[in-house]
Amino acid sequence: MRKVTAGLFSSIDGVVEAPNEWQPAFDEEMGAVLSRMLQEQDAVLLGRVTFTEWAGYWPTSTDEPFASYINSTQKYVASTTLGSAGQWPNSTLIKGSVADFLAELRQQDGGTIGTAGSPSLVRSLIEQGLLDELTLMISPVVAGGGRKRLFADDAALTRFELAHAQPTSSGALIATYRPAR
Repeated sequence: MRKVTAGLFSSIDGVVEAPNEWQPAFDEEMGAVLSRMLQEQDAVLLGRVTFTEWAGYWPTSTDEPFASYINSTQKYVASTTLGSAGQWPNSTLIKGSVADFLAELRQQDGGTIGTAGSPSLVRSLIEQGLLDELTLMISPVVAGGGRKRLFADDAALTRFELAHAQPTSSGALIATYRPAR
């Protein structure tokens, strides 16, 4: 069975939105972890906001190697408001329940199904018990208010197990968690 993973940049106060505005460094260790994650993935889940932002940038980008990867990889878009995802090649709009769609996709042959950006989608996957692994690249900074955090103040208690932790040269911590089952 294929697994569903997510990797997000996070501040120590849990902010995951717009890391380009608060993340002090992107180091070699983060690059290595992201490269390893991408090598395992052959499909990407995106929420509406991330899809819309990325579809306006990546199809014409020469920012390698990610541009080649994301443009050629099959993308599945979770949205109830988009009419289609056809403006970006290799993109499919999920019609109906994301949980039902993922249940079928997980049964098919293939690699890891990665979730890129899309903190609302990641939160939903966790709440529905659909995420197998969560990697947080936690920067040593408090990003402060006015930005989305991965979990709302009223989030339900959800237990995770630490699968791996690695400090980086910039002082960040890369922590991979699996839901406690």
